[in-house]
Order: sequence, then C-alpha cells, then structure tokens
Amino acid sequence: MKIVVTGGAGFIGSHLVRRLLDEGHEVGVIDNFTDFYAPGIKRANVESFGGRAQIFDVDITDFAGVQRILAEGKFDAIAHLAARAGVRPSIEDPRGYIETNVTGTYNLLEGARAAGTNQFIFASSSSVYGLAKTVPFSEELALPQTLSPYAATKLAGEQLCGNFSYLHGMRVVCLRFFTVYGPGQRPDLAIYKFTDMIERGEAIPKFGDGGTRRDYTYIDDIVQGVLGAIAYRDEPFAIFNLGESETTTLNELIAALENALGKKAAIRQLPEQKGDMPLTCADISKARRLLGYDPRTKIAEGIPKFVEWYRGLKKS
Repeated sequence: MKIVVTGGAGFIGSHLVRRLLDEGHEVGVIDNFTDFYAPGIKRANVESFGGRAQIFDVDITDFAGVQRILAEGKFDAIAHLAARAGVRPSIEDPRGYIETNVTGTYNLLEGARAAGTNQFIFASSSSVYGLAKTVPFSEELALPQTLSPYAATKLAGEQLCGNFSYLHGMRVVCLRFFTVYGPGQRPDLAIYKFTDMIERGEAIPKFGDGGTRRDYTYIDDIVQGVLGAIAYRDEPFAIFNLGESETTTLNELIAALENALGKKAAIRQLPEQKGDMPLTCADISKARRLLGYDPRTKIAEGIPKFVEWYRGLKKS
C-alpha cells in the first residue's frame, strides 16, 4: 500500500513509519517539525527512516499544501497522527489547539475526499471520556463533557470524521489512544520527564495525592493497533479504544521508575491540576475482536525498557 502518515516524524508516528517501511509499504510523511519540543528529535527520527520515506515539511493547517500533497500522492490510506498534544498546554492556548486539531483534521479529510483516498485513520484520545464513571471505558459510552480544550478538539475531530464518512462514503477509523509511552517518547510527557528528573536528582512534580490512575499503553502495542485499523474493511465508520485495559496509579508509576533507575525520587508536592482526568481505563474487547488487537507489554516490563532506552540515549 501507499500510505501517508501525518505527524510521522513524532513519537508514535515515527514508530509507525518504520514498521510500515519494514513491511514493504510506500510511505509519505507530513510533518511541520514544530518547536513544541526540540525539532532535532524529529529530525533524528526522520534519519532513522534511512531515506526510504518521502518527507513533506508542511503544516496541516496549510489547506492548499495539504490538498496538493494528497492530490499528487494518490495514497491508498492516511494515518492522521499529527496534533497539538497535551492537556495543560491546551488550557493555555485553546485557539492554537482548535486551529491545528480541528481545522487541520478538516483539511486532511477534505483532501482525502478530493483525492479519492478511502481509508482514513484518525488518532483520537482517551481524554474524550472526561469524567465518565463507567469503568472500563467502552466506545459506546455517552460523552457529555470533556475536561480540556485538547479533549474537546479530539472529540470534534471524531465528529468531523463521522460527517465525512456519512456524507462522502469514506471509510474512517478513529482510534482512542490511552497514555502511550516507550522508547522515543516526547520529553514533555510524564514518564520521560520523571525519568530525567529522578536520574539528575531533581524533585519531580506530583499533582494531588498520587491516586490518579492511567491506562499506560506501550508504543509497540499502539502500532499493532494502528496497523489493524489500516487493514480494517468492515463498517464505514468505527471507533476503537487502544489501551492495555489495566490501570496504574501515579504513586505506582513513580515507584516503578525508582525501581528501574535504582534511585529514590524527591517529590515536589502540588495541588490537583485542572483538566487532568482522575482515571482512564480502556475496554479493548471491540479492538480485539475486529482489529486483532493484542497488547502484550505490561507496565512492569515497559518501564524498564523505557529506562534502558533513555540511558542509552544519554550515553550517545
């Protein structure tokens, strides 16, 4: 297949691109190499493709640029992973998140429609579940309230995907990712940030009592789920959770990092952060049944793998 990956120079995107290339697919990457975090990290990810992928340095908010790439590329599928990520930054800059995550998603959907690309994968987020109290979270849950602009943009993106599928006959698959981590993770995310601070003897920020729970999902498992979505040929519009279906408290995560690093964490206690969800936990039965999704890396195995990668990175 000929597949274009938006955000393909980023954390999840670069893992997906390498896997697609290794499986013999022809791959294009759309990325604007934003300075949200060090652009050099993304450049290094691109170098790891070994020149096998076509790189388009374009912002997805550039309507004309996106239309041109998709019209000329004649791609069989689009894996749309590009987004402004993170709950807390979205509270500070909601307009920027709406422009990238909503308008950018519209630009890609319209480009796919015009180009005749009929397989569209949208990376959504567990944050759309807000304060849902039915655990684990099922794709059938009603979603009356999100807790951050980031979550609202992801839910809006899902709605746009549903519109295009219904109105234009496109097959669209929305994937709700649950707290993805692993080698190559962005440095602004908790596991990387905590690892780095503990290693350097700095106090890590702990919001609240440490009882918040997350369904942490290892990167290899997420990529396997995305590949299943690319191959999906059933319903014209579908939503799937991609998680591990197990939860870890913040206190347990810190303890796992301490154990893997062989160092005790100093704690800087802070109040609860507005916008953070108290709990995420995925019901993955639908993805298991229809995508062949089979997550295998538990947090007890994934954290040591991440720490090993982190220490190797710092030595290089």
